[in-house]
This record gives sequence, structure tokens and C-alpha cells, in this order.
Amino acid sequence: MVITARRSQGRGGEQNSAYGSLRFFFDFRRSAEGGRHDGLMKRFALALLVLLAASPIVLGQTRRRPAEGRQPEFPAPTIREYKPKSQLVAPQHPVPRAKFPVIDIHSHQPTPISPGDFDRVMTGMQANNLQILVNLSGSYGERLRDGVAALRASKHKDRMVLFANINFRDRIGPGFGAKAAKQLEDDIKAGAVGLKIFKDLGMFVTKADGSRLQVDDPELDPVWATCARLNVPVLIHVAEPAAFFDPLDYTNERWLELSLYPDRRHQQGVRFETLMTERNAMIKRHPNTRFILAHFGWHGNDLARAGKLLDENPNVFYDVAAVLYDFGRQPRAAHDFFVKYQDRILFGKDSYQPDEYPYYWRVFETNDEYFDYYRDYHAFWKLYGIGLPDQVLRKLYHGNALRVTPGLARGAFTD
Repeated sequence: MVITARRSQGRGGEQNSAYGSLRFFFDFRRSAEGGRHDGLMKRFALALLVLLAASPIVLGQTRRRPAEGRQPEFPAPTIREYKPKSQLVAPQHPVPRAKFPVIDIHSHQPTPISPGDFDRVMTGMQANNLQILVNLSGSYGERLRDGVAALRASKHKDRMVLFANINFRDRIGPGFGAKAAKQLEDDIKAGAVGLKIFKDLGMFVTKADGSRLQVDDPELDPVWATCARLNVPVLIHVAEPAAFFDPLDYTNERWLELSLYPDRRHQQGVRFETLMTERNAMIKRHPNTRFILAHFGWHGNDLARAGKLLDENPNVFYDVAAVLYDFGRQPRAAHDFFVKYQDRILFGKDSYQPDEYPYYWRVFETNDEYFDYYRDYHAFWKLYGIGLPDQVLRKLYHGNALRVTPGLARGAFTD
């Protein structure tokens, strides 16, 4: 009798010990002659069971890990209390001021802004090398005109501009889109330099019949077409992070934020992928309209998906507002993405907190490792610098914004 052991190949050509041993056992059994080797078979089967029991991986099951099942002897801290101090010693290069002048394409300020408020905002802008702030909360109609007038009367000439908004509180039925487009055209003539769409569209805005107004509803086509004709961009915020729609359990990486802010929980209602599908359909239907997707389109956590969307839609751009936590946890992939798509990404911050901007400068300009993010409820992990070259930084900080938004003043940018 000849015993032949057939080698079972696992991933990378290595033998899977448990599976290979089982194959050996059955091959041996088939080669036995008419039951004359029963004693030998029994001894072999016993040895095989001992071997499998000692293996760290048995039929896909992992061995129990050290300390598994143990409970702390000390009172457990809450998730807000546990803030261990890292023992890592690494070079630190904080960046208090951006290397090149910056256009913040995604900010929110009062409209109209008072002289005192504008002075306060300017203090933070000067400290961070912010040259222009785009106030996306520009409103529409009379309020927008008052906002433009306040900026033109200010001593801070050309340092802030307004994007117009759509009045979705109006009755939404046939003819709404044409009416909104007409108001938008009036607002652009009054001095607005773009259109901002808030996340209410798709999630909360309803039509006169009570149904949800979809992002790609044809009723809105006149609005997008007007932006293309007037050569102004649309900065559009669709949905929220995908985790906000996921089950609210301890596997959700945004659990803390969702536990703190009830209005960010979307376990019920329209789904994240539905909103993405509607948004993408609307974009494809209007290839001549430039769309800046707020918050990286919520694809900062999936750069392959983010790149595919850019590849398929030359009219799409991203802003980086409020998603720094995604770039800082994948520094090599983020660096390569920003270099590859250096003409498609605009700087934006969202909430105006001057002391938070330096975290962006540090991520974009250095190769520092393992440093804090500025809001623990956004991200419990550390950040790493992605070290962008100067050419990419200039485009990110202001070059792309000037190209995408023709209404911005160019005098302060020599390159």
C-alpha cells in the first residue's frame, strides 16, 4: 500500500494546517485496503484530533486571547473620562499659520454681518492667513441684498463673499423650480457668487403633497441650469456621514457623537445610499454645472469611491470641511489622492473656530505622527500629517477656488 498526502494550498501557496490534515486523513482512508488497517486508522485519527486541538486555528475558530473575559479591578471610567496620555516621543511641528494664502470656501457667518462681528472674524483670518471667507449662509432676496451691502460698506474689502440659498419653505409644486431659478438669478446679479444647498434637501424638505423632495427631482433642473448659464458653482451638502445612518451600537465609530447630538441620528427615514444615488443622478444630468460636494461628499473614508466619482464626473469638486479626521488616519493614501486629484479639491472648514484651523495646516503641511484631533466626539483616533508638496498646497488653499468660483477677487494671489 502507498500512502499519498495531497497538499492543500492556502492563501499565498501556504498549507492550511487544519484543512490539510483533514485532507491527508481522508486520502489515507481511501487508500486503505478493505479494512485491514483499522487499528492504524484509529491511532491516526486520535493523533489528528490532538493535533487539531493544539492548533491556534481550528476550522476557522480563533483561540481565546489573554485577559479575555476579565473585568477591571478599578472603577471603569466613562468614554469621556478615559484620555490616556501617550508615551510616544515623536517630532512635533505645529503650524499656527497656513504656508500660503487661503480661501475658505465653506464658512457660515451672520447675514448681514455687523462691523463688530466682521472685525472679530478678521482677527482669526489674519492669524491663520485666510485671505477670503465664503459665507454660505447668504440667504436670498432682501436679506441677501442687505448682506452684500454690508460687505461692500465694510473696511475689509473683498475679504468675504456670499453664496445665495434657495427658499425651500415655499410651497413646492409645479413651477417651484422656475421661480427659485429666477430668484437665484436676481441674487447673483445683486452680488452673490455662488449657490449653497443645505442638507435639508433630500432629507427633510417635502413637496406640497407631503412626499420627500428628492435631490434629483426634475423640478429643480431650472436651478442647476441657471448656475451653469451664469457660470457660478453649486456647493451642495447631501446626507450626513454614513455612520449616522448605521445602527446605534458600540460598533459604530461615531457612537459618542450620536449619543451627544440626537438630531444627527438617522436610523429611520431615507437611507444614505439612496441619497448618494439621487445626488449622482442629478450631477450626471447637469454636466455643465460645477458642483462642489461639501465634506468630501462623505467619501473621505472611502477614497476609491471618491476617486471614481471624480473620474466619472469632470464637473465635480470636493471641499475638505469637517472631515480632516478621515485624511489624518490614512496619511499615505490621502497624500496620493490629493496629489492625483490636485485640481479637484478645495479648502473649507465649516464652523468658524480660528483655533481649529492649525490642525488642518499641520495635517496638510507636515509629516508629523500621532497627534490629537480637535474634537474627541468626531474622532477618538489620532492624526498623521500627509505632507503635501507646495504645488498641491497652493491649489488646495486658493488656486482651485479661484478657478471654480470666478466671482472671487484675485488681487491678493500672485501665483
